[in-house]
Amino acid sequence: MPTASNILAPEEKPDDQSFDIALRPTSLQEYVGQESVKENLTIAIGAAKHRKEPLEHVLLHGSPGLGKTTLANVISKELGVNVRVTSGPALERAGDVAAILTNLGEGDVLFIDEIHRLPRTVEEILYPAMEEFAIDLVVGKGPAARTLRLDLSHFTLIGATTRLALLSSPLRDRFGHTYHLDFYSEEDISRILERSARLLKIPLQPEALALLASRSRRTPRVANRLLKRVRDFATVRAGGIVDAASTTGALEQLGIDQLGLDPSDRRTLLTIIDQFNGGPVGLSTLAATTGEDVRTLEDVVEPFLLQVGLLVRTPRGRVATPVAYQHLQREAPQDLQQRLV
Repeated sequence: MPTASNILAPEEKPDDQSFDIALRPTSLQEYVGQESVKENLTIAIGAAKHRKEPLEHVLLHGSPGLGKTTLANVISKELGVNVRVTSGPALERAGDVAAILTNLGEGDVLFIDEIHRLPRTVEEILYPAMEEFAIDLVVGKGPAARTLRLDLSHFTLIGATTRLALLSSPLRDRFGHTYHLDFYSEEDISRILERSARLLKIPLQPEALALLASRSRRTPRVANRLLKRVRDFATVRAGGIVDAASTTGALEQLGIDQLGLDPSDRRTLLTIIDQFNGGPVGLSTLAATTGEDVRTLEDVVEPFLLQVGLLVRTPRGRVATPVAYQHLQREAPQDLQQRLV
């Protein structure tokens, strides 16, 4: 069985793709959660269709696994246009993005995941494309070089990023709509799991649903991944019955506790509490002590610990909260509140 860290990591893995596509909603009405974002998009899409114009460029940002790619596909379906999907690291040269842009039809959507990882030369090609729907290409070299302008069909660029601060200001300012995707409520995660179980024909009992929703780290991708693992466990160990007992057994085998913490999360918190007296401790020191990569701690471990109130970032470093001490059954130091400031 896969490790808990692999299952709870919010980044998409190769075996997630076909699974996610099968469960992907096809309209804003089917898309669960992010109500404010959906309401604003409904108005923007409706206005664009009424004027028979392409939707203004959209930038989606938030933690991995919250549905940015899904929402981009939903937007294209609501507009009734085709979508071309790529990613920042895949666009290595200006010619790569030029080839994609020149093949887009009128009103089509270009979705660039991890847009903060675009090379600067590619990013500069996008500026006139986004503003003027044209690209300037340099033909030839030296004194014989000349600039060739190619007109493009009017299109909508949807960019997705987990690190908004890494986007350059010129690129960020060219998006007409910018939306932040938040972590989901437990109620929304329950609705997502109910829908997924129905589509996959998994007999998910209410008690099992509640257990999965409470330990899914408020992230749809993690919730669906856990549903798969519980289904596998129930098939082998419980005669295919996905009830509270089989769900608890699967989660215990994976090392996922009542708050959705995995062994890596607990190791991080215990390191702060036991080796650094609760903190503050710097990120690089914490990474060296736990053996985790700095980026893994910052992008995977920390966001959820911050969301559930187990960790606080202070100017001097990371500090474990009273909730963390209580959850891990440790006695908090008397001056803990002063360290949290």
